Parts: sequence; structure tokens; C-alpha cells
Amino acid sequence: LAAILNKQMGLSLGHTRQVLWYGFGLEASRGGLCRALARLAGRAEPTYAGLVEAARQSPVNGMDETGWKVGGRLQWLHVAVSALVTVYAILPGRGYAQAMMILGAEYDGFLVHDGWAPYYRFPCAFHQSCLSHLLKRCREMAQIATPAAAAFPLAVRDLLQTSLELRDRYARGEISEQGMRTASGRLEAKLDGMLAIPHRDPANQRLARHLIHEQPWIFTFLHCIGLDATNNAAERAIRGMVIARKVWGGNRTWEGAHTQQVLVSVLRTCWQQGKDTFGRMVSLLRARRSMILDIVPGAD
Repeated sequence: LAAILNKQMGLSLGHTRQVLWYGFGLEASRGGLCRALARLAGRAEPTYAGLVEAARQSPVNGMDETGWKVGGRLQWLHVAVSALVTVYAILPGRGYAQAMMILGAEYDGFLVHDGWAPYYRFPCAFHQSCLSHLLKRCREMAQIATPAAAAFPLAVRDLLQTSLELRDRYARGEISEQGMRTASGRLEAKLDGMLAIPHRDPANQRLARHLIHEQPWIFTFLHCIGLDATNNAAERAIRGMVIARKVWGGNRTWEGAHTQQVLVSVLRTCWQQGKDTFGRMVSLLRARRSMILDIVPGAD
């Protein structure tokens, strides 16, 4: 219960202690809860390793990262979300080396992300640049730009929205596969033409440079049907951790950070698969020998 309150619901250890006392008359110090959670994470270690391996075998992963404090110093919390599992890792950096520790250097599936440059260093992967980030950037630029300068971000916004509408029309069966390919080619050609035009406004110049960098991966979802056009799943997975960081600040030690990443990975994956979290935590505590929970794809 303490693991669910602290790691899944985001309560501090102090508040978790109070809930256990007020609700059940259970006495526990914050240090005692910390040690108990570390023991539970040790029991969950084989399951965590299985989740990491499952992420590496998944054909699609959404990735994101956010700041996380360990011992009062800024580190980084990374997340990889696939169809069946979610894996968190707290690491001292936000570059390719850290992302590789989750997915491995040979990952050859699709990565859906916000365009952060280190993700493009996976040599065997395919990419989808998040359209939500691009749309938000265009909307914010248009709000503060002059009418003349706003024309470019608004045109990009309309083009991206058209691509999403095209995806939805195909999903509803309103256009054929050949029609989908033809329309996708026209969108790509239109973007090429828009990026070939020079811009005077500095903000538009920056947007154009970013789009040129992202250009090969903006419309991947139109060629790979079923691929998400955004990394919203990864952002949702990281949102709860951001709230927890604001409530109680992070972890005091790297041992605590390891406990954090193991337990939140197991808890989030249970939720993702619609499986009972509490019962599986109890089974880990009661197991006489090392076990892997059935949330790991292929586990017995």
C-alpha cells in the first residue's frame, strides 16, 4: 500500500505514513518505509529487467525526459512507452547514452519523440517527430507575430492539421490506399515548397530550420499506418512524475532513485495493462523465491 501511495499516487513518505496511521493504525517511520520500499524494489528487480527487455523488443516506443532531483542535484528521468510496457530510468544526463541504456544501441523499431536531437543518434531506428509539439509552436508563434510574419506558422499549422485529417479519413475508409499515397506525396511536396522560401522574420527562420531538420520524419505516420503522430503517451506517463517532483522534490540518494524507477515502472505497467496492482505487489512480497510478474510479455 505504501508503494502505491508513494510511487503511483505521488504522496510523500510523510503523508504516506499519516495515511497508514489514520486509516489503519499502522505505525511506521519515514525511514522504515524507505527501507521497506527498497526491499520491495529488490523483489521487483527481475520484473523490471523483463520490462526493459520488452521495451527493446517493441516495434514502437514513445520517449520523453524531464528533470529529476537526486540528492538535491538536477538529474534526468527518462521514460519509454510501448504498447504493453512503460519503463522509467533516472540517470545523470539526457543524451543518447542515457536513452541507449533503456533501449540499447541496436534498437531498430520506431521512436516517437519531440525532436530532441540525441534520439536521432539511434542508427537503426525509424522516427516520428511529434506533431503536437509542432502545432503548439506554430500556434504560439502566430499569437505574438505580426500579421505578415504569422502567415508562415499558420500555413505550417494548416498543413499539419491536414495531414492528421488525411490519416483519419483513411482510417474511416473514405479514401483508398492509392489515394492515401498520392495525398501524402502532395503534402510532402507542399512542405518542400514552403521551406524553399526564405524568411525575414527571425522566429520564422528558426522554425524553418527546425522543420528542415525534422522534415524526413514529420509524415512517417502517413506511410506507416497505425503509428502515432504524437508522443502524447510518453508525456502522459511522465506527467505523474512531474507532479510527484513538485510535491516532494525527488530522491535523496541514488539508491532511492533506483527504487523509484523500478517500482514506478512496475506500477505504471500494471495500470497500462489493466491488471491488479495491489495483488501483484503482495505476491512479490510473499514469494519464496525470485519471480517475474505476468506484466512482462511472455512471462509465465
